Amino acid sequence: MTDQIFKKMAQSIIDGESEIAVELAIKALAEGMDPLDAINKGFVLGVEHVGNMFSCGDAFLPELVMAGEAMKAAVSVLEPEMAKQGTERKSLGTVVLGTIEGDIHDIGKTLVGTMLSTAGFKVFDLGVDVPIMTLVEKARQENADIIGISSLLTTTMVKQRDVIEALDDLGLRGKVKVLVGGAPVTRSWAEEIGADGYSEDAVGAVEVAKEILQAD
Repeated sequence: MTDQIFKKMAQSIIDGESEIAVELAIKALAEGMDPLDAINKGFVLGVEHVGNMFSCGDAFLPELVMAGEAMKAAVSVLEPEMAKQGTERKSLGTVVLGTIEGDIHDIGKTLVGTMLSTAGFKVFDLGVDVPIMTLVEKARQENADIIGISSLLTTTMVKQRDVIEALDDLGLRGKVKVLVGGAPVTRSWAEEIGADGYSEDAVGAVEVAKEILQAD
């Protein structure tokens, strides 16, 4: 019976059905299921499935966005119970995320945040048009492992380099990895500015984040 509900949880994410995901999360809690099990053995499998399909070209951005929204909805139901029980998902690391100053593109960055959270990272999404020092200060304050900087304009892309230089100036560069992305951003640009990682989509960003932290 438990396997059945886990399958339904995964399917609700694959289908991008936020309402069904919420209903299943409520049902799981009502039946005394460990909320961590609901996430790790149920809902996460759905996100991973959609992520794999997206990587293969069998799913597209709207499906990924809907899966991410459904996952967020389910987790928001389960989190208060986890807090009450004093249980937390094992964190893979802390990420401070933002679209750089002068740039207000949001969808890709938000999706990266959702996917990172789903994978088990603690994410602080500072939104769009974020000043360089706001990103750096938040990273210092939260003892972050990674700063993720999105940029969709060639004019703001250059500020990704400024974030790295600001980390250098404050002596934080050895401690905080930098992950860059956005439409005009390329792997060669990431290498040129000394970023630790680059991804062209949200699913890849999760893998790169895991890789750059394991490389330590």
